[in-house]
Amino acid sequence: MKATWNNQTLAESNDTIVIENNHYFPASSIKNDFFQASNKHTVCPWKGEASYYTLVVDGQKNEDAAWYYPNPKDAASEIKDYVAFWKGVKIV
Repeated sequence: MKATWNNQTLAESNDTIVIENNHYFPASSIKNDFFQASNKHTVCPWKGEASYYTLVVDGQKNEDAAWYYPNPKDAASEIKDYVAFWKGVKIV
């Protein structure tokens, strides 16, 4: 699987995990140059607290377009160290 935005590959892996129709990519598969830590956090009742990244590609920003669970609840422990995308990021 490949995650792309603004004509750049953000992550690529054959080992994604699909939960709720979202592909979670191993953190080791993301291209860190395009990721900026965000202050945004949300809470999922069964996965726990999510943290976000803003994507920066060729001077354009996609605010909070990637998320991850640094300390997921037990029910979602398989996605620890995995990153998912939304806000126009294409997964193919």
